[in-house]
Amino acid sequence: MAVFNIFNDESLVSAINSSFLIGVFGGVSLAWFFLKGRYKLRGKNTLFSSENSSASCEPFRCDDDRFKLVLVVRTDLKMGKGKAAAQCSHAAVMAYERALRHQPTVLRQWQACGQAKVVLKVETEDELLKLSHEARKWGLITSLVCDAGHTQVAPGSKTVLGIGPGPVDLVDTVSGHLKLF
Repeated sequence: MAVFNIFNDESLVSAINSSFLIGVFGGVSLAWFFLKGRYKLRGKNTLFSSENSSASCEPFRCDDDRFKLVLVVRTDLKMGKGKAAAQCSHAAVMAYERALRHQPTVLRQWQACGQAKVVLKVETEDELLKLSHEARKWGLITSLVCDAGHTQVAPGSKTVLGIGPGPVDLVDTVSGHLKLF
């Protein structure tokens, strides 16, 4: 009989109903808050939207592969695949940092166009240095990686050259004759 009296007590039933309603209201409110934020961003290019760009109110538009970054690897060093990949990563990061500092508009356009990257090869350090000189002559960003020499190559070895990011036609003027790595 004591158990039956608990459910007949109006203050306890009222407290349970109030807690239930507060929980439901709180849950619905939190769900609305989080889902509203999630679906608000859907379908937008948030990196270049007008809310995130102080330089322009319009997002950049891309007309298919207008910008790219080329990474040129020396094959005479006989680097393993992992070493070559690490050196290309160094060149890509260096290129990004230089573009951010010196050509931010080109960098944003390259990002909006999918950040195209192509890995090419040369046989010698001389070829790599000639490409670097030619790219700089055209006003392109260059990033020459000189290895620390901790693993497969001698210290100071010039392993990879980054050219760009830049307009495809300009980058191809310098590197269009090279073969894929």
